[in-house]
Amino acid sequence: MVFVNLPITDIAWARAFYEGTGFLSNPLFSDDKALCAVVSDTIFLRVLKQEIFTTFITRPLADPSQTASALFALSRESKAAVDAITAATLAHGGSEPRPIPDPGCTCSRAFCDPDGKWFETMWMDPAAAQGGPPPA
Repeated sequence: MVFVNLPITDIAWARAFYEGTGFLSNPLFSDDKALCAVVSDTIFLRVLKQEIFTTFITRPLADPSQTASALFALSRESKAAVDAITAATLAHGGSEPRPIPDPGCTCSRAFCDPDGKWFETMWMDPAAAQGGPPPA
């Protein structure tokens, strides 16, 4: 199982954004300070108010609207699913931080949550991927 812990500024917008994006919330691990967004049977986003998140770390908290320290890539089952989750994020306060790349054997799009955390969604054509990644 993978639990990705993310600091957020506002639990109300986080709940509206992540649930509106299509992630179910696990009520056993969600309250007025945290949301547990279910990405899959084995992947969970623990979205924590900053004051809770900082109790787990000893370094300063970064501002994701100004810096990047991680990129979260989420695989989807089709090109249509990539477009659908991106549309849902935009409808719930997210942003699309870069143009849509030219398609190849993959389809990917990026979105940021309202605090600026960067996510990628992607789908790879299984037939096109048989030859491995393109040369760098």
